[in-house]
Amino acid sequence: MGLFNRKSSKLSNESKSNPPSSPRVPNAPLKSPAPSRLTNGGTFSTLSLTDVTLPRPPDPNVDPAAYLRSIYAVRERCRYIFEKAKRHQLSHFEVDMSLFSKTAEYVVAIIKRDYAPDYLSIPQHGRWQHFDVGGRPRVDQMIATWPLTVDNQERTRRLIDLFLVSVLLDAGAGTRWSYKSKESGRFYRRSEGLAVATLEMFKAGVFSSNPEQPCQVDGPALRRLTVDHLAKGLQVSEENPISGLEGRAGLLSRLADALNNQTLFGTDARPGNMLDYLLSHPSTRASSVPVIPVPTLWDVLMDGLAPIWPASRTTIAGTSLGDAWPCHSMPASPPAQPWETVVPFHKLTQWLAYSLMVPMTKIMHIQFAGADLLTGLPEYRNGGLLIDTGLLTLKDPDMKRGLKAYRDNARLKGQPGMEVVPLFTTDDDVIVEWRAVTVGFLDELLGEVNRLLGLERGDGLSLAQMLEAGTWKGGRELAEVSRPNTKEPPIMILSDGTVF
Repeated sequence: MGLFNRKSSKLSNESKSNPPSSPRVPNAPLKSPAPSRLTNGGTFSTLSLTDVTLPRPPDPNVDPAAYLRSIYAVRERCRYIFEKAKRHQLSHFEVDMSLFSKTAEYVVAIIKRDYAPDYLSIPQHGRWQHFDVGGRPRVDQMIATWPLTVDNQERTRRLIDLFLVSVLLDAGAGTRWSYKSKESGRFYRRSEGLAVATLEMFKAGVFSSNPEQPCQVDGPALRRLTVDHLAKGLQVSEENPISGLEGRAGLLSRLADALNNQTLFGTDARPGNMLDYLLSHPSTRASSVPVIPVPTLWDVLMDGLAPIWPASRTTIAGTSLGDAWPCHSMPASPPAQPWETVVPFHKLTQWLAYSLMVPMTKIMHIQFAGADLLTGLPEYRNGGLLIDTGLLTLKDPDMKRGLKAYRDNARLKGQPGMEVVPLFTTDDDVIVEWRAVTVGFLDELLGEVNRLLGLERGDGLSLAQMLEAGTWKGGRELAEVSRPNTKEPPIMILSDGTVF
């Protein structure tokens, strides 16, 4: 049952139109859309970047794997399912569009409560805020301890090192895990707990092979990092279990291999060396400040980190697609081509992109052209918001199947057994459809939220700002009210620690 009362909805003529099964592939390079202005929130685009040429998306009919791995494919393929949602043609969810406005109003209320009237001060969604939980500027405090001989470029490299490892470890921790800060003695949970834990591990040199320089991440150190080492750093025990510990350790082990790419990560195999690659890339515009096209950053993350994803993921012609999954709501093959059955999300890669852009912008004043190619993150806080407000409701057969799975899982040692909600695996069709619809609704909510805030086009919140101040936070707060004991989302996901 959603937060708001349900009532019948009327669909517009536009929502009844048939969505295209194949994306539009432009015949000419794209121009970067007009940016929002610089704010205290650190908006990614500050210059007039409309003359920055962005590369065309790969043609799925020529190279379907490259297309599905591109940032362009996420919004285009999710849009196909979102259009079905507006026509009540989803396989697993009912949609009550009459509650869309109330959902937007709830998001606006959260934003006004925390930021009115200075909405332009809202930071971009990213990992930096998690490190500063409790109002303590831990990142700035760490930077202040570094010698003055550490220039801005090396500062940024170090933060990229930290942020990348922290994001890769930022999968759902579960309801029972917490972390006690060695510096403050306070306990933190979930994303903030993982952020503080990885920051303290970083400062202690856990991810560095150089005893003279603890504040870095490099391949040799990650290669030596075992499950037991990670468990110790995260304070995991039988009484303090974390979900997907082995999966997280596996990601870091495979990251060590990925960092052998010297073109991207240098001879010392550090994630932060991608900064040098990006600054010297032919697509980077050298002006008063460097301007990097988002697709260039995207290619570094997708291609450079491709070896870290489990081999069991969806493949096309032998190429692993990462966080991309078949979905019954997509066109069936045959007659459609096999690639048309897949919907990509690349959630962790997008979370990385959002997070890494922040220190590059704050410290090096780098600007990013095409930042709005990134989508809303298809994860359980943003998606949970849509269910807890009643906008989406899981259909009865799937609800029964999910509840049975939850009860079966609750019989396992250490698994939650209160505040019963449906449970599904990451690759379940329910989860894939839910995530795709979430991407579509986040785009729709952005326009309505800006309208309700009275912000004109060009001065409105970016999608990254709405995620930070509204939907992600709102989804978490609704979960805390609706399920106060576990604070879990309305649908639980049995994850291996490599997606959520």
